[in-house]
Amino acid sequence: MRWLKDPLLWLMTLLVALLIGLPYSGPLFAWWFPDQARPLYQQESFFQLALAHLFLVTTASALALIIGVGCGVLVTRQAGRRFRPLVETLVAAGQTVPPVAVLAIAVPVMGFGVWPAVVALLLYGLLPILQGTLAGLDSVPASSREIADGVGMNAWQRLWKVELALAAPVILAGARTSVIVNIGTAAIASTVGANSLGSPIIIGLSGFNTAYVIQGALLVALLAIVCDRLIERLQRWLSVSAE
Repeated sequence: MRWLKDPLLWLMTLLVALLIGLPYSGPLFAWWFPDQARPLYQQESFFQLALAHLFLVTTASALALIIGVGCGVLVTRQAGRRFRPLVETLVAAGQTVPPVAVLAIAVPVMGFGVWPAVVALLLYGLLPILQGTLAGLDSVPASSREIADGVGMNAWQRLWKVELALAAPVILAGARTSVIVNIGTAAIASTVGANSLGSPIIIGLSGFNTAYVIQGALLVALLAIVCDRLIERLQRWLSVSAE
């Protein structure tokens, strides 16, 4: 019965319970906020909003992982090392631009909906992944590369089977930071017409309805904690495998 003591299990259970139970919590919020005429957010299902939120974060994080790891690999190769400062500067600059500003620029080009939000999250989540990739690849011992060369591996085999395998825990640490940041940032996607758990927050802020804000913020925070714990488990497993 050790699995019953697992905090991740209880966190996931709590998240599901809230997604199921919040639509029936009207009396609680009516008691808590007696001045609100409509204290319970009912425009969309919380389950649908959570799935839409996860789609935004997963899509943006997957693209950031591909681009970040790809750029990290390229600038650590002999032919691309001179471009490393430029790539690091460009990616860092992408995170300094507020996501709201990225949305304001992307909407006239891409229209309202999911994809401007994905672009904003991609730019905002790229830096931790690139930094993790660079740190992970730089930490690979030279002796490991020499052994790979000694057993006859070509450059691609050495990269895949040795360098990326040893750097995986550090890369995943960067991805973990990126995902958690994007889960919180994805709430602003509702400002450009994309469904997310930020919808109750945005509507609550514009309508001075604190109950809506609490409902959305609670789910976003709990989702971030659950995802953080899941990635932490994967990171721990990769660290053990690398040893």
